[in-house]
Amino acid sequence: MKMVKSLLLGTAAGLIAVGGAQAADLPLKAKAVEYVKICSLYGAGFYYMPGTDTCIKLGGYLRADMILGGAGDYGFNNSTTSANGGSNNRLTNYYYSRARFDFNVDTRTATEYGVVRTYADLVFTYDSTNATGSNPSAISTSAGSLGIYHAFIQFAGFTFGRTVSIFDAPWQSYPAGGPDTIPGGSNHVNGVNQVSYTADFGQGITASVALQDETSANNGQSNLWNVSSGTAAQFVTGVYGANDWGGTRSPDIVGAVRVDQAWGLAQLSVVGHDLHAGYYGATELSGHPADKWGWAVQGALSIKNIPTGAGDAINLQAVYTDGATRYNFQSLFPQSFFMFSGSGNGAYQSTGFAGLADGVFGTATGIDTVKTWGVRGGYTHNWSPNWASAVYGGYGSLSYGSTGKTLICANFATIAVAGSTCNPDFNFSVLGVNTVWTPVKNLAFTADVSWSRLDQKYSGSITSPGIASAAKPAAVYELKDQDSVTMMLRAQRNF
Repeated sequence: MKMVKSLLLGTAAGLIAVGGAQAADLPLKAKAVEYVKICSLYGAGFYYMPGTDTCIKLGGYLRADMILGGAGDYGFNNSTTSANGGSNNRLTNYYYSRARFDFNVDTRTATEYGVVRTYADLVFTYDSTNATGSNPSAISTSAGSLGIYHAFIQFAGFTFGRTVSIFDAPWQSYPAGGPDTIPGGSNHVNGVNQVSYTADFGQGITASVALQDETSANNGQSNLWNVSSGTAAQFVTGVYGANDWGGTRSPDIVGAVRVDQAWGLAQLSVVGHDLHAGYYGATELSGHPADKWGWAVQGALSIKNIPTGAGDAINLQAVYTDGATRYNFQSLFPQSFFMFSGSGNGAYQSTGFAGLADGVFGTATGIDTVKTWGVRGGYTHNWSPNWASAVYGGYGSLSYGSTGKTLICANFATIAVAGSTCNPDFNFSVLGVNTVWTPVKNLAFTADVSWSRLDQKYSGSITSPGIASAAKPAAVYELKDQDSVTMMLRAQRNF
């Protein structure tokens, strides 16, 4: 028994000795926790990433939209929101909804060569379904979608990646809010791939040049019609032939000069745009038209601190394009569409349709460029820190050249009723008002009403073969200008 007791006591003493030795090896004080520190170098919301000299800021918004009026936020068919918005029948959505979450990440690091910045903006969207086809049960499947609006690196004045174009005005196509389809200037709010350089001369004066891939913008380039393959079924939807672009040869070459000061902003932008077609026919042996350069020029003006109230602003811009239509009827404007309403001349219904393009060609012809011009603007008034109202508008005009009209009108003749006239030119205008209530910081509720008008230049009537996707039968339709009114209700929380 004594032996067992001695063994237990000896073992315990040994364990205590080992434990004491190990305890002696431990540091006397635990290492302090490294808390996230505020980075004040680049404005509010930045923090140092632990263990680095890089500052990071997370932000974004959550948005809920309801569009009323049967035409999505466009007012006509073939928009990205409502496949039969302009059909005005039982396939048309009388309301349209969207839920969207935007998340962006901004990082900046000070170096001996200046600040290195990376920025990414991801958008997750879930939209309403659409009814298409002659059978109303043919419903498109609603699904979530992911968009990448910005993803770029900035260093020493250079920008590499995806972001808005240096050609654009800072407000894109929203001079005071409004729908996505205001003509009168460029809009790359969803981003375009590019390499650009900006020189800062001080006093808010900058000059920029860029090479940008317009094919990477939302919906890409405008049409380059090969009219020789046009059909009557396409024509009545605003599609005048095959969209016959070839492969890429040259990026768009862009330049801009801007003055941005306390009084406001002034900007002048120019761009060169290469029109590179495919072939006249199905194979290389059919030949092709020579390349042709299009171009566009745009001016933008913003006036701030006007006498009507603190924070009030007027935004204006004007643009002219020749072979570069997307820089007027911008990236969110559909490049072919149709609209229907009632008729007063005994026809089944009235219709208006429009096709947009950079150029037109037919078998053995060169490219005939399409010319456009447009203006848009908006005025925002702040009634109080919590209430603001705005009025906005835009107008765009498109004209085909004589060769292009001849080619298009040859196809129009196959559906024209005697006495009708062919002219594919058109004007499009938008006018609207909105009010925004901000009950607390970063939470806003918006009501926006807009009126859109297609002023088409066709006259008379056509014998249409029908449009199956819009449930429109083969019949005689009056050619007539078309109107649409749409209301948007929005709740948005920024963070």
